Amino acid sequence: MTKRTKFIFVTGGVVSALGKGIAASSIGLLLQRRGLKVRNLKLDPYLNVDPGTMNPFQHGEVFVLDDGSETDLDLGHYERFLDQSLTKQNNVTTGQVYHTIITRERRGDYLGATVQVIPHVTEEIKSRIKKLERIGDEEPCDVIIAEIGGTVGDIESLPFLEAIRQMGQEEGPQNTMFVHVTLVPYIETAGEFKTKPTQHSVRELRAIGIQPNMLLCRSIKPISDSLRQKISLFCSVPTKSVISAKNVSTIYDVPLEFHTQELDDIICNHFGWDTGEPNLKDWTEMVEKIHQPRHRLKIGICGKYVNLKDAYKSIIEAFVHAGVHSEAEVDLIWTSSEDIKQHGAEKLLHDIDGLLIPGGSGERGVEGKIESIRYVREKNIPFLGICLGMQCAVIEYARNVCGLKDAHSYEFYRDLKHAVIHLMADQEGVTELGGTMRLGAYPCVLAEGSRSAVAYGKEEISERHRHRYEVNNAYREMLLEAGLNLCGLSPDERLVEIVEVPSHRWFVGVQFHPELKSRPTKPHPLFRDFVKAAVEYHYDKDTNPSDNESAPLNVSESNG
Repeated sequence: MTKRTKFIFVTGGVVSALGKGIAASSIGLLLQRRGLKVRNLKLDPYLNVDPGTMNPFQHGEVFVLDDGSETDLDLGHYERFLDQSLTKQNNVTTGQVYHTIITRERRGDYLGATVQVIPHVTEEIKSRIKKLERIGDEEPCDVIIAEIGGTVGDIESLPFLEAIRQMGQEEGPQNTMFVHVTLVPYIETAGEFKTKPTQHSVRELRAIGIQPNMLLCRSIKPISDSLRQKISLFCSVPTKSVISAKNVSTIYDVPLEFHTQELDDIICNHFGWDTGEPNLKDWTEMVEKIHQPRHRLKIGICGKYVNLKDAYKSIIEAFVHAGVHSEAEVDLIWTSSEDIKQHGAEKLLHDIDGLLIPGGSGERGVEGKIESIRYVREKNIPFLGICLGMQCAVIEYARNVCGLKDAHSYEFYRDLKHAVIHLMADQEGVTELGGTMRLGAYPCVLAEGSRSAVAYGKEEISERHRHRYEVNNAYREMLLEAGLNLCGLSPDERLVEIVEVPSHRWFVGVQFHPELKSRPTKPHPLFRDFVKAAVEYHYDKDTNPSDNESAPLNVSESNG
């Protein structure tokens, strides 16, 4: 008998940012740990084809996949929780759907028919959901968990909600399940929770023909059994399926909280699955280490979007994973690169145990990043630079060690004497911004004995990229002679992927984005070793302060 894929649809109500992505990831983890084959999917209602050209202040982080797709940050949660590498099929936007339909209409594929939201848009959405059932020659998966972005009641998400309503009818109630994430606010002045927003949100869903099977009730603290019974009564959902989703100190607590309330049992019973209990041993141990650290560190993050933490979501989580490995709580000290330029690195970074400069684009704040890098290089403080952070490290080294005082990036200034960072050859003449960068997984060969090679434990790696600019090969020899180790190169040796300062305690810059491949129980090797070096520095700076400054490197003024 052919296995039939089941579908779980996760919607959100009342307000946005309730954590639908975390909920969908947690459900996926619990089912996966029961031995089921799980695939997650994000349906985004915006008209952009992908978030690649969207401002981080509006959308947060762009999560890049191995195949080069620029996707929603929730796919980062899916990958981290389920330890899977996803593809472009796991993220569908309204922009993609309409682009496909309009292209077909222009070709005449609809044979003169009037193209409408129903059936043409909804059929395309359903088709994309079902494509995930089977990838290539693989066996069909057991379950697809589809998260619908936005909030119930938004105009933008109506075609997606209509599509999943139709799937509920077509696939049958025994093969579909609707999970609604809602808010139960606590009114401080009244000293009580209010269920009316949840009732209205469910009523909105029912008005378009969707009856939720389960409610995940977000709240600042646990909701009582009597409150669950009240919600159950007014929303026509069994009391056991009204799940308290209170705030927790770490997102990795969420699957354990859900399991305690038998959420995964309820889902298995709904679909008629007979599985054993989920194996959560390593996950539980990981969470315990988060709650009981032996060390506490301060890692500075110097960037442009420090007021919007979602712009650096994967970096934040990578530090949690690396901290678990070193049994350390990593306190992230968010510092605006523009404040560094105004007040100086010494004032704002004097008590950190390590510095990370993240990726970004645009000239604003770059000088502050360069000053920060000089400070930690000269003070022998562990450093990790990612993408633009690596390029800033090369600029700083070229200026202050090689003596090229006007060294900079061609990205910011076209008329440069020393453009140590230059446009990649295949980017010349590119005018469209969407999806045209060097995107996705590329191989890198590591130099034997380098810190990176030691961290990875192998000579060739594959990492995800998102950039247009690279180290200018005309300056490679000069940088090498001045002591900058270009220890990671593309297999054809055309592109510099990793730079290190061997004389420094731990100074690594990478052109790729290692944070995108970090997992809760498998921290990324570079983040793992960076945090380990920061732990060592944390204790050494108090016991051996004289060892924590690098001897100033010679500056060759003649190169200027």
